[in-house]
Amino acid sequence: MTDPQKALLALHENMSRVIFGKKEALTLSLVALLGRGHLLIEDVPGIGKTSLARSIAQSIKGEFKRLQCTPDLLPSDVTGVSVFDPQARAFKFIPGPVFTNVLLADEINRAPPRAQSALLECMAEQQVTADGETRRLPAVFMVIATQNPIEFHGTYPLPEAQLDRFFMRIRIGYPETQAELETETLVETIAESVQVPRRIRRARPGPNTSPPRNCRC
Repeated sequence: MTDPQKALLALHENMSRVIFGKKEALTLSLVALLGRGHLLIEDVPGIGKTSLARSIAQSIKGEFKRLQCTPDLLPSDVTGVSVFDPQARAFKFIPGPVFTNVLLADEINRAPPRAQSALLECMAEQQVTADGETRRLPAVFMVIATQNPIEFHGTYPLPEAQLDRFFMRIRIGYPETQAELETETLVETIAESVQVPRRIRRARPGPNTSPPRNCRC
């Protein structure tokens, strides 16, 4: 076995410590990373999409940033903006979240078309053009975008040109029973190591709320 194969297996094993029971999703994400491509994850919330992106960044010892896409997102919120510095009497460029190694664009279809087009140049050319100046992005740059395939109200469908910029489109899915048991065991182990009590005290009701019937507050 060659050194690149060992490094790839070690990378996959390190990510498996965080994402349980999703070997195929981890393998496909690493394929997109090695192919210098970008990844689109279409799945419901709460299945570990953010953990997957963060684990990739930490495994390669890179920088991770998250971009929460909303309908009021501006292109400058993606690429960066120039702010006037009164002390230097000049404009200073503040880099946006795209200046990173792994960028998680959460719910990308909720971003307006202008913000999507700003991200398109970053994905296609690996550079940012702002105020007439072109700035290169890091050599290792990967966009992991997510979108909810169930709810489409108030969204902006991605154009075909931007869909073509993604190396692949995958789904993670809910974990299997064995993976859930492993996750529960890991959580209990961590709780015991930091001495977290198993029984969590219930919050006392406020002055304008009435306690539940079975509450022993």
